Amino acid sequence: MVSGEVRALAVAQYARQQAAAVRAAARVRDLWERIDHRRISGSWQQLAPLLVAAVSEAQRDAAALADPYVAAVAEAEGADPTAAGRVRPGAFAGIASDGRPLLSLLYQPVIDWKVRMLAGQSPDDAFRGSLASALRITRLQVADAGRGATGAAMAGRRTIQGYVRVVQPPACARCIILAGTEYGWNKGFQRHPRCDCIHLPTTLIARNQHGRVGGEHFTPTTRPGQSAAGFIDPRAYFNSLSAAEQQRVFGEAGARAIREGADLSQIVNARRGMTTMTAYGRTVQATREGTTRRGAFYRQERARTEARTGTRFARDRIETRQGLPRFELRTPRLMPEEIYRLAASRDEAVAMLRRFGYLT
Repeated sequence: MVSGEVRALAVAQYARQQAAAVRAAARVRDLWERIDHRRISGSWQQLAPLLVAAVSEAQRDAAALADPYVAAVAEAEGADPTAAGRVRPGAFAGIASDGRPLLSLLYQPVIDWKVRMLAGQSPDDAFRGSLASALRITRLQVADAGRGATGAAMAGRRTIQGYVRVVQPPACARCIILAGTEYGWNKGFQRHPRCDCIHLPTTLIARNQHGRVGGEHFTPTTRPGQSAAGFIDPRAYFNSLSAAEQQRVFGEAGARAIREGADLSQIVNARRGMTTMTAYGRTVQATREGTTRRGAFYRQERARTEARTGTRFARDRIETRQGLPRFELRTPRLMPEEIYRLAASRDEAVAMLRRFGYLT
């Protein structure tokens, strides 16, 4: 269970990291607006030390939050907060999260600026695009410094067994389905360029919960004027969204399937392998997700064929060498959009959603 005290610690940590990112973005904006549009590269080079200093300082500030945060979580859970070592905030500053010097990364928006003008954008539009890129880089690098330092702080405390992913609204579909997922302490934090999800270190990971946290969930706060408190329950967050927002994030057919009871992860992951193919005598939208030998849809179809034919198929190479036949998946896995297009009734749609692995 995630206690109210631990929940409050995570929300406060997020707010502090966001404040550091906002401060850095404000400084970068001020500096970027001083670049001379007539000599972009030369002017940027003069400002580069100040740009690097602005982002580095915020990275250091975000990293410095890690030890107190992880220690507070350990204490709140009644665990020993003693650390084998302390985080060195400076070690997370001045470098980009992909390992290159921060100076090199901060030059990317300059390249973007010039490419935009070569593509025919007006000087003002090209400048605004480069500024948006610089601010996006700034916020991400500050957030990554905080996340990296938190990972190091967790590693230094043996009582921390792992962490839960806390997702901040508004969020993309990929992050939403990861909300509340448990990871080991040594599992890197996966994120996309605008991701602001954070760790919730915990000593109470229940290994028999199949990767999900039970009990309380963070209440989604997405109404205007309310701060984002984060959430670890994907379904609760989905239910809190308006129908229009559900469709924006998951697509019209995806949102409809989820409201019908489909699994969020199956809907989102299906789009990752989306393709168009010819099947059933027509062109259909299908997905390759879940169709490999280790995929859920593949296993489901194998079990279904075994039950229908009475044939047992090999599960691995050993059973193949022993003479058992290997199952070949010949049925394309239809996308929810295609299911709704083909289904003659709601009952048939539900049956097809179940048939293609979107409903249990």
